[in-house]
Amino acid sequence: MLDDKGFDLWADGYDKSVQLSEEDNEYPFAGYKDVLGTIYNIVHRKEKAKILDIGFGTGVLTKKLYDDGYEIYGIDFSQRMIAIAKEKMPLAKLFQYDFFKGLPKELENIQFDYIISTYAMHHLEDEDKIKLINKLEEYISRDGRIIIGDVAFQTRELLEQCKAKYENYWDDEEIYFVFNELKEFFPKEDISFTTISHCAGIIQLRKLS
Repeated sequence: MLDDKGFDLWADGYDKSVQLSEEDNEYPFAGYKDVLGTIYNIVHRKEKAKILDIGFGTGVLTKKLYDDGYEIYGIDFSQRMIAIAKEKMPLAKLFQYDFFKGLPKELENIQFDYIISTYAMHHLEDEDKIKLINKLEEYISRDGRIIIGDVAFQTRELLEQCKAKYENYWDDEEIYFVFNELKEFFPKEDISFTTISHCAGIIQLRKLS
């Protein structure tokens, strides 16, 4: 698992690394642009939204939303990635923090229309993903949504098929979403999954009133 120093070292080449994998339609970033584009379109259904991005990296998605006038907050534990994102979004409220621990105190008492996360939560164990999502629910507004785009699969069988296909460079240190297993922990929420590619999907969750 990469620590903050590892991500700092990767930061300058991160977008290029993603692009190469995405263009070849291969694990782990096949469908990356469609994941970001789909989330962008979901957010655009609401004007003047307040958005929190968990693990925003170099700000590829949030920069587009920032340019459209959305109020952007973000947390990431790589100081270098924050510096890159800050150059793109000087007025965004960006915090260095390890989301493994939840959210920083600076975000207390703030309600967000959307909490988004792309290609970040797969660094968490499944039980820690569940804890974090439960915590994030406290920060979404009445009609708000949590939207997660990541390496994700509808079923365990599909994950195993992908793992077998890419066994030579499958990352065993990353823990990918299996939607049919995750949804069992959120029976009181409206939770859905959209398949984007053979190794990517989008999870949406909102609290039921």
